[in-house]
Amino acid sequence: MPDASDADGLTVGQVSARLDVTVRALHHWDEIGLARPSLRTAAGYRLYTAGDLERLHRIVVYREVGLGLDRIRAVLDDSTADVPGALRAQRSQVAERIDRLQRLSAGLDRMIDAHERGLLLTVEQQAAIFGPRWDPDWTAQARQRYGDTTQWRQYAERSASRGPEEWQAVADAMAGLERALGDALDAGVTPGSPEADHLVERHREVFASYFPLTRQMQVCLGRMFVEDPGFAAHYDSIRPGLAVWFRRIIDASARAHGIDPDTATWR
Repeated sequence: MPDASDADGLTVGQVSARLDVTVRALHHWDEIGLARPSLRTAAGYRLYTAGDLERLHRIVVYREVGLGLDRIRAVLDDSTADVPGALRAQRSQVAERIDRLQRLSAGLDRMIDAHERGLLLTVEQQAAIFGPRWDPDWTAQARQRYGDTTQWRQYAERSASRGPEEWQAVADAMAGLERALGDALDAGVTPGSPEADHLVERHREVFASYFPLTRQMQVCLGRMFVEDPGFAAHYDSIRPGLAVWFRRIIDASARAHGIDPDTATWR
């Protein structure tokens, strides 16, 4: 490599600034033989000629469109290389990435909406799935009350991935459980019995469609089923006295697992 004065070429720093490429990248490309400076100063510093700069510019362009360094070397050094073909293949890969990113963006939009709205269903869809007694304002009220809790975030993340069919399956599972609870009360199933404990476990499984429900949390829900007028009216409309009986079988199951229902907290 011939020597040259500083006036005969550009230094690594000057090329870095002109092409917006790091000095580290230029050194790496030099080391692997992709873009070596043609000149050096008497002191041994690299100098890039106009021809070197043109090659570097092409490298930057090809790298910007996503070609790897090995592919760039082939495009630059192989006279038989199909440059348009390589660029078309890269364009196809870019289009696939754009499609993935667009799907990701749509998923993020749904996640944001779910955190802010809860149910991603129209009012008409909610009525069709949850029944005529369903109040669309309940979800907004729940967010206002519980929006800063872990359980609301878990609920929102599940909601973001659900459409009407998935919510219909959730509603059907809950309706099936409530029918089974009413039938068990009619049959005289006693708290603490295997039949009652099975229903308590089934309730936890079905409720997990909203968020994971610990036994402690289930006890707290049992209290609310009795103390909250809305919940009490709902369960007692299925069978008179169902709200109290439901709480009793939850409490009995909790005791069997070493939990005192009188001191259980939401955790």
